Amino acid sequence: MLVRLLSLAGVAALAAMVVPHLATTALTQGGNKTAAKEAAAPPTTTAKYAAGRSVVLDADGRGHFFGTFRINGRSERGLVDTGASSIAINLSTARRLGIAPSTLSFTARVNTANGVVEAAPAMLNRIEIGGISVRDVQALVLSDKALSGTLIGMTFLNRLSSFRVEDGALHLVR
Repeated sequence: MLVRLLSLAGVAALAAMVVPHLATTALTQGGNKTAAKEAAAPPTTTAKYAAGRSVVLDADGRGHFFGTFRINGRSERGLVDTGASSIAINLSTARRLGIAPSTLSFTARVNTANGVVEAAPAMLNRIEIGGISVRDVQALVLSDKALSGTLIGMTFLNRLSSFRVEDGALHLVR
């Protein structure tokens, strides 16, 4: 029993270290020609307005779901990451979104693939994609070295009525 518990804890710790690294790698798009081509292509965002507001994001060639979000009125490309407990943005993005660095207090600690880094809690006024709009969403700001892009995590996804992956597409419903 103890061996199983320790094995499970080891797998959980490994996943906690690997998943953030994979997300950062996906955001930076690597350095090969395929990744450069994917980075240059606009992300696929198909909005459907059926019984309520919904958005469908097709997976890219590596199975990741990118979308163009409007955050605080600015367009930002983000990777939807159900393994991220919060929306995570870097300091450069925070500045673009109108968050003054002087108002940030880097008091939170976040586990990443590169170890523990400091983060600053922040509030995003509004996040929109397609017909979905969510106000007052908690986020974490990390240094530019710790995060190269934008992760759309559970502080946004939990505000939706549902999200699911079906036939290679992520369905977001408000």
